[in-house]
Amino acid sequence: MDDSDHRGAGNDQRAPLRTGEAGAGNGVSRARPLHAGNRWLRILRHRWFDERDAARALGPEALARLERQVAASEHAHSGEIRLCVEAGLPLSYLWRRATARERAIALFGKLRVWDTELNNGVLIYLLLAEHAIEIVADRGLARVVPQAHWEAVLAGMREAFRAGRFEQGLQAAVQAVDTMLATHFPLAEGQANPNELPDAPDVR
Repeated sequence: MDDSDHRGAGNDQRAPLRTGEAGAGNGVSRARPLHAGNRWLRILRHRWFDERDAARALGPEALARLERQVAASEHAHSGEIRLCVEAGLPLSYLWRRATARERAIALFGKLRVWDTELNNGVLIYLLLAEHAIEIVADRGLARVVPQAHWEAVLAGMREAFRAGRFEQGLQAAVQAVDTMLATHFPLAEGQANPNELPDAPDVR
């Protein structure tokens, strides 16, 4: 797991809006994480998880299906969907009691989801140790999709993640984001999505 907290966006002016809590219209949505009341218990839980747990939760076939779903969705819109699955938070995040939302925003930069022509990239982030799901939308989409919609989307997925149905939950997340991108950033007839970001899920 990468312990770095530096955003790949640097000083780029197209980085996502990120101030305030969820509900402030910042393009960041979150499912409620399962935090332990004790910092050490949380650290132990996260350090117990590693890349092998991620591989068991989403095997090669599941990852291939998700990659195909992302690729197919981008035939209908100009947006970019990036999936990231992480077993547990880096120790530096745990020590300062950082949330899955903070990690998702950092990975939004590291994975360059901000770096799209129309500012319409979306990161879907799954933190296995807490069964937490985060959606970080760049400003192009965040301007036109109300925060209440993302909260409703996540509410419908929480049961799947609580039950360990990770592929099902991620498929639902991709479908929900795809619907919004197709509505607000449809491709014109004959236009092709330039596919600015990888379709394969990033697993760490």
